[in-house]
Amino acid sequence: MYEGNPLTPSAKRPAPAAASHAGEQLWQACLAQLAQQLPEQQFNTWIKPLKAEVADDFSRVTLLVANRFKLDWVRAQHGGQIASALQAVYGEPIALELALAPRRAAQRVNAAERRADAAGPAGVGAEAAQATRPGATPETPTRSRLNPQLTFATLVEGSANRMARSAAMHVAAQPGQMYNPLFIYGGVGLGKTHLMHAVGNQLLADRPGARVSYIHAEQFVSDVVRAVRHNAFDEFKNAYHSLDLLLIDDVQFFANKERTQEEFFNAFEALLAKKSHIVMTSDTYPKGLANIHERLVSRFDAGLSVAIEPPELEMRVAILINKAQAEGVVMPEEVAFFVAKNVRSNVRELEGALRKVLAYARFNGKEISIAVAREALRDLLSIQNRQISVENIQKTVADYYKIKVADMYSKKRPASIARPRQIAMYLAKELTQKSLPEIGELFGGRDHTTVLHAVRKIGAERLQLTELNQQLHVLEQTLKA
Repeated sequence: MYEGNPLTPSAKRPAPAAASHAGEQLWQACLAQLAQQLPEQQFNTWIKPLKAEVADDFSRVTLLVANRFKLDWVRAQHGGQIASALQAVYGEPIALELALAPRRAAQRVNAAERRADAAGPAGVGAEAAQATRPGATPETPTRSRLNPQLTFATLVEGSANRMARSAAMHVAAQPGQMYNPLFIYGGVGLGKTHLMHAVGNQLLADRPGARVSYIHAEQFVSDVVRAVRHNAFDEFKNAYHSLDLLLIDDVQFFANKERTQEEFFNAFEALLAKKSHIVMTSDTYPKGLANIHERLVSRFDAGLSVAIEPPELEMRVAILINKAQAEGVVMPEEVAFFVAKNVRSNVRELEGALRKVLAYARFNGKEISIAVAREALRDLLSIQNRQISVENIQKTVADYYKIKVADMYSKKRPASIARPRQIAMYLAKELTQKSLPEIGELFGGRDHTTVLHAVRKIGAERLQLTELNQQLHVLEQTLKA
């Protein structure tokens, strides 16, 4: 028997039979992580059907893919994420390879893909490919595709999402009335999709017969492709125009897709005319959408547009404690604060950090503590310490606003310089562990009260000024990339 945890690096490697079992455990644990990180349709289409071959010494994982198109797609779109998930589960980097499956294995992979297609919607690449099959017709959104776990009760409320949550609850209680459409925007992993599912689940709980459909924008694109190829727009319109509630994720994917935008406009008008409700999400506010028809943008902006911000510290702590409790684990508050202070960007990364801590403690038979959390997250902490420094923030902000880095330390006070300097101070407080006096020293020896004023000023304006909020999102994503 293989002694110790099969997913933990060890000098003592398992015998071949045990290695095969441990390798399967490794891959299943990796799939569980990816299922949490990816939209359901993408996971079911591209990841779930993959077959993994794990080397006996865990040095390499080879994924078998049915054909060259799918191999290139998985490598380009998901290769890095799969490698990261493997490393998170195993604790060390594992070489990842993709290869075409042998004929019999390819048949098994294709069978798995057909089962995945039957179980849930596919991504745009697979849907476009399916549209070329003889006799294919547009998939009608007859199933809600809602995740029953994503409800208002399971969503932690804080100042970052309070307004969006309140608007979503209003829509669920009185669909077709105010806030139609409801447009929710914000960065990746902040809970936009959770809120949409919560609206749908609440409406179905109140009105079980309601026609509700959650889809990703890629799905709508794919259905338009199939309708065009097979002249099946009657079926397409009957499906989409008859809904009571349409929940559509990531509408920025409609960019540059002329026919898709035309059909969505038609569906939009039809649903509003019959007092049905539309809830959408995007990574930016309506007027910030690129390559989307003006008439669509004006419709998006006609209801209520509301942002979800990165969660504040107290909200992040509450999320960690609640998620740990859902896993049957008690997380000490001081550990939750340690993790929350070091993972600031979004809920998805916060949940990923929690899984790493829980897995590390479980696999090593240790109690959850700050020391265990620090060890479990050592790679993440190392990357943060290396990449997000005050100096890096100053350079990034200076480049963005087209000023000199030296202006960050200077005594110059024109608005074109003072404003970016205040933004850089705000980001330094948000993204690093530096104290106010330390930040002031790095900005030309300024007093800590100057830094505090800048942090409070930019923080308050961020909640009111859409353009500033969007600029900060861009800067934060750039610094965390």
